[in-house]
Amino acid sequence: MEKLQRQSAACESHPFYHEVKMSGTQRIRGVLQGSVLFPLRLVLMSVFMLLMWPLAHLRLVGLSAEERSRPITGWRRWLFHPPIWLLSRAVFFCMGFVWIKVKGQRADLKEAPVLVVAPHSSFLDMLVLCPTQLPTVVSRSENTSLPVIGALLKFNQSVLVSRSDPDSRRKAVAQITERLTSNGYWPQMLMFPEGTTTNGSALIKFKPGAFLSGVPVQPVLLRYSNKVDTVRWSYTGTTWYEALWHTGSQLFTNITVEFLPVYTPSREERSDPSLYADNVQKLMAEVLRIPATDYVMDGGVPVCKVGGLSVPLVSPGHATLTLLHRAGLGVCEVEAALDRILDRCQTITQGSMVSAKELSSLLGLVDQQTSVDICSLYSKEKMVDLRQIYLNVAALSGLVSIKSLLHTAFSLFGVKDKGSLSAEELAGLMGALLGLRQRHTADLYSAASNNGLMTPDDLLGVFTSHPTYQVVASRHLQPGKATSRLLAFRNIVNNNGDMLNGNKSLKRE
Repeated sequence: MEKLQRQSAACESHPFYHEVKMSGTQRIRGVLQGSVLFPLRLVLMSVFMLLMWPLAHLRLVGLSAEERSRPITGWRRWLFHPPIWLLSRAVFFCMGFVWIKVKGQRADLKEAPVLVVAPHSSFLDMLVLCPTQLPTVVSRSENTSLPVIGALLKFNQSVLVSRSDPDSRRKAVAQITERLTSNGYWPQMLMFPEGTTTNGSALIKFKPGAFLSGVPVQPVLLRYSNKVDTVRWSYTGTTWYEALWHTGSQLFTNITVEFLPVYTPSREERSDPSLYADNVQKLMAEVLRIPATDYVMDGGVPVCKVGGLSVPLVSPGHATLTLLHRAGLGVCEVEAALDRILDRCQTITQGSMVSAKELSSLLGLVDQQTSVDICSLYSKEKMVDLRQIYLNVAALSGLVSIKSLLHTAFSLFGVKDKGSLSAEELAGLMGALLGLRQRHTADLYSAASNNGLMTPDDLLGVFTSHPTYQVVASRHLQPGKATSRLLAFRNIVNNNGDMLNGNKSLKRE
């Protein structure tokens, strides 16, 4: 229970937000320096990258598809690898990375077939390829269509993963495992196990890809030590182009690359890649003196884990209430809108799927753009499930008690007259309450159900007794809880100035 409380409390601040913090003087100096340095650096970087482009292509000229599927050795390697490495270093030198401070020693291929690098803060982290002698990497296959970058990925013989190919991830895992277990046949690999960029305040959960083969890994730490942290960019806050501008406007940027001792997995870790990944994450976090967390990106949304549940760090319900507040809706209007949505969900002939236009009418909005924005919070499709909007918003609005809400949820997701909730229906219900699809509720269902049946009373009992659901109900299904630094829930004020959170009389049993 204490562990769940810690996990849940951690959700209230997270590493997916970064904003460059500069004083007025620093901003003025940055503009003055940047007006000279940035265009000059951009030109020099472009020149060096254009020189790399034909060299990267020449390395592969005349090779068949079969030959390209094997490591490139011989004259093609010793002729083209050094100039590409030097030009890569020149690109980062032009960007202001004049010195690279290296601590520790890189392990050779036989000692550690893979280097795992963290924290991952920016695309500028690719500078680590220079002191590691350009090991192979993993990248999105879509990047191969980019000028210069695509040629360099092919030069590097990178493992490519496609978003459009359902089997691509499986093929990539097989390819990575083959390379890491080739006993030196393939070059050393470099991977960012976090899988996305953060602000560096914590290490998010490592993906198991680098640890699946059970081979030793060498942890590599990245540190940026400038007074103004301009390099990082993440899920929200400073954008990548702003980070590029601010970094390019500095006279120089300090970076330290630290090679830790090779980590050799135990027998237990070799048989459990997730345990292996978690232990390496904890080791690296300890050296960095930052937390090792269970944060992950789930479907492009940052979440934290509470038991087996995924809790979004930026709740769609909070964002919806903020949008409604900005659209001028007060407490009474929000309550009436929720009633209309619930009535529509319970209308069998019409169903619960609606378009943005229909949602706008149900919410009583004049500006349809607000409903379009709300729909985008819950679905990437043209239609959105009203059950998700109702349950998620009602849970966070303070207008409906948890007891009443759970009975309503049961009726919306359970089959009529069946009197029981299946494991799949519970997953859908929890996904609607939390505003994010839930994939791991089977164990919780098994613990809460009685002989494979779950009644409304069982569901309520889960939220009052089961450790995971208890924490979720008390921390993440209450108004004002689980707010983020990005979209803080703004209290809705009625015409008399009464605050929603403080007006307990608004809650309906």
